[in-house]
Amino acid sequence: MSVEPVIEDISSRAIELLRDARLHGRKYAIDAVVAVTALRSVRPAIVLRSDEDDMSQLCGEAVQLVPV
Repeated sequence: MSVEPVIEDISSRAIELLRDARLHGRKYAIDAVVAVTALRSVRPAIVLRSDEDDMSQLCGEAVQLVPV
């Protein structure tokens, strides 16, 4: 496990993901930061999620989403 700081580059990419997915608001902001971090991770990247819908929009096929 590692802790990644939310630096400007990650924030900017998260905003791009939200725009591309046509999502907005704080409901999706944290998910977008998690998505960017997962997309930058060494493969295979796995994200445990209770709400898979928006994460699949943000990550596409590049990240494995596991429902909990």
